[in-house]
This record gives sequence, structure tokens and C-alpha cells, in this order.
Amino acid sequence: MSANHVVVVDLVVGAGHLKAFMPLMLENARASLPVEPGCVRFDICQDEDAPCRLLLYEVYDDEVAFAAHLASPHYRTFEIATSSMLAAKSVRTMTLRAG
Repeated sequence: MSANHVVVVDLVVGAGHLKAFMPLMLENARASLPVEPGCVRFDICQDEDAPCRLLLYEVYDDEVAFAAHLASPHYRTFEIATSSMLAAKSVRTMTLRAG
């Protein structure tokens, strides 16, 4: 099955939390690719003018693979550790049409 389920997450890390948040975010992304068979891409983009603003670009084989990501132990640990560090979070899902 080709990768076609895209998840775009916009994050704003709260004041004073970026230094603690980034290693956790990087570890979550690094764990997702080798551990989750349905995760084919996990990019973390940081705004150069506003470093507390992040965009995650994730590609999964399908919605089931994304659900598996959300249920994975490394994601659950990340979510618990970082939820209080975020000032804002929005999640969009899309279908990859070309790439």
C-alpha cells in the first residue's frame, strides 16, 4: 500500500519550555520511523523567526498506521511529558495525491 495519509501538526511551545520540549520532540520523531512500520516520514520544521512555532509533517500508510502511532508507547510517553508545555496545537489530516 502506498503512503497516503498525511498529518500536519502546528505547535506553539509555551514560553520557557522550548529547551525542554525539543529533545522530547526529536526523540518522538526518531522513534516513530524505525518502530512503526506504517510511518514513512516524520519531519519537524521550526520557524526561523519564531522558534517556538513548529510544524510537524508526518506521512503514514493509512489512518490505521496513524492510529497505531497515537497508541504507541513512545508517543504516549511524549504526549504526557509535553502536553503542559504547549501553548497551542492544531492537527490537520490530508490525503497525499502526488509525491
